[in-house]
Amino acid sequence: MVSTLPTAHAKRSKVEDLKEKSHYLREPVLSELQLDTTHFSENAVQILKFHGSYQQDNRDNRVKGQEKDYQMMLRTRSPGGFIPPELYLTLDRLADTYGNGTLRATTRQGFQIHGILKKNLKATIAAIVHSMGSTLGACGDLNRNVMAPPAPYKNRPEYQYALEYANRIADLLTPQTGAYYEIWLDGEKAISGEEHPEVVAARQRNINQTNLNHREEPIYGEQYMPRKFKVAVTVPGDNSVDVYTQDLSLIVITNAAGELEGFNILAGGGLGRTHNKEETFVRAADPLGYVDKDDVYDLVKAIVATQRDYGDRTQRRHARMKYLVNDWGVAKFRQTVEQYFGKAIAPYRTLPEFQYEDFLGWHEQGDGQLFLGISVENGRVKDEGAFRLKSALKTLVETYALPILLTPHQNILFYDIRPELRPKIDRILRDAGIQPVESIDTLVRYSMACPALPTCGLAVTESERAIPGVLTRIRALLTRLDLKDEHFVVRMTGCPNGCARPYMAELGFVGITPETYQVWLGGSPSQTRLARVYIEKLPIVELEQRLEPLLVFFRESRLQGESAEHSGPESFGDFCDRVGFEALEDYAATYTPAKPGAKQRLRYRVNLRPDVFNRLKETAHLKGKTLAEIASEAIDAYIQRAQG
Repeated sequence: MVSTLPTAHAKRSKVEDLKEKSHYLREPVLSELQLDTTHFSENAVQILKFHGSYQQDNRDNRVKGQEKDYQMMLRTRSPGGFIPPELYLTLDRLADTYGNGTLRATTRQGFQIHGILKKNLKATIAAIVHSMGSTLGACGDLNRNVMAPPAPYKNRPEYQYALEYANRIADLLTPQTGAYYEIWLDGEKAISGEEHPEVVAARQRNINQTNLNHREEPIYGEQYMPRKFKVAVTVPGDNSVDVYTQDLSLIVITNAAGELEGFNILAGGGLGRTHNKEETFVRAADPLGYVDKDDVYDLVKAIVATQRDYGDRTQRRHARMKYLVNDWGVAKFRQTVEQYFGKAIAPYRTLPEFQYEDFLGWHEQGDGQLFLGISVENGRVKDEGAFRLKSALKTLVETYALPILLTPHQNILFYDIRPELRPKIDRILRDAGIQPVESIDTLVRYSMACPALPTCGLAVTESERAIPGVLTRIRALLTRLDLKDEHFVVRMTGCPNGCARPYMAELGFVGITPETYQVWLGGSPSQTRLARVYIEKLPIVELEQRLEPLLVFFRESRLQGESAEHSGPESFGDFCDRVGFEALEDYAATYTPAKPGAKQRLRYRVNLRPDVFNRLKETAHLKGKTLAEIASEAIDAYIQRAQG
């Protein structure tokens, strides 16, 4: 793919000019906040994102000829998903006072409040900051919320290091402008935790122009990053953070004594794309190398500086770091990073395979206390009928002052729980209609969806409101096909930006037109392999018709036990990836659904050498026949000759 990096004569995108003229994120937000209007201008909206807020409107309430029902979405900056008790209670209150009465846990371990009016935005942000929270940098063209595994193991130091360094890197890359406090707190600098001295020193250290000559923003400068920049820190084997989807991932490396040695580095992942724009694509991160702990901040800054200085500022669709890595290749990208870093990057160290873990249910913490992961369907914290999750969570925090870690799967984890409190907590949750994890349908447990309609301005169809019905239909289909205990990772988004990470799912639905989705297949249960487009446009009413052949093929031809890549039966995503989409399409093309009450006819499968299979495909294409037809004719002819 040809690089389209900006040249001296290339015209920058409009947003680049807005950032440069914003006086380090002050204008036009500061001026427009004083106006008695229901909404901000489009220019102000772009800068407002850096402060953690998106302007939206309730699309259910749109009426032709009338002003839109404008409202603000506000997102917290919560490295590693940490939410102290006082902050949670403030968010709960703000959701009722200024929002739509719900909270939403995000896929990047933050909370969102929806439905805030412009006139209440300042009071809402101020309350969050005064309760040990922040929204600065939760959106916009800069480092977003830094992720980490949510498990608070006290006897596994690598997990403590991951959370610790997620906070330190978040501090290192936090905007230094005073705009946030000037606008939302009238210049008052709220009390916050002190930054680690190593972080302060690293921010000031300028190696080979990793810093710019900008007093307020030494790392970012007045134009900040070309696009959003996403970071995660995890431990070997733990892929709860979707490690391959990040711009930059750090994997903690410890020695035999559990002491931190350094980090493996992955770079260049990203999932945002645009329908019918082939130049936009999803990409899994590549190994970049290993860095000692003493050099980690300088390497992070070197990677940020490479993207800052060479990322595309002319086309926003091409501005993420994944395109820079893809255009240059990993070798050239590494070489440029090393120029900023001032030394060679060490080779990537061998790691165990990554697995996915959601940490739901009760767990030993390692210090005599417990932690509890509570499933939150699609991240929506609400009270609805007999289901009173929001009230139950508030009761738990008020009664026991429990700290929270939000998970990358939109769930909530309480920790530092004394064992004697377990029966009381279970009773509070049970009385609120909240199911224990053992009772949750596994399709629901491992699913995710973005908010989409009615609040997201980018959504082209439903997601959060549609996925419960879709999962119910899939479960009914599985049961009918004698796969009632089967489950796989399902993710849905209302547009191609991929906020719920559907491109790593075993079965992904990506909105393309109203009530119609692209279908992506072949991701792995551990979210370590990209899925691919299988159906370009699926009207959701045809879900069962298009999915049934694939599931029957899966039921008949999956690998079992020791012959599978992992122990146990082969998963749906691994199956789709192994047999290939041509085989899936061929099977579906010749599939005849069984009549009600009739037994489905068996379909048999044989393994072929790769060279034979390739010749079979070529012959089928030339003859205009299916693979099954050509194979059956050839085998039948061979058997007749052998018997003759």
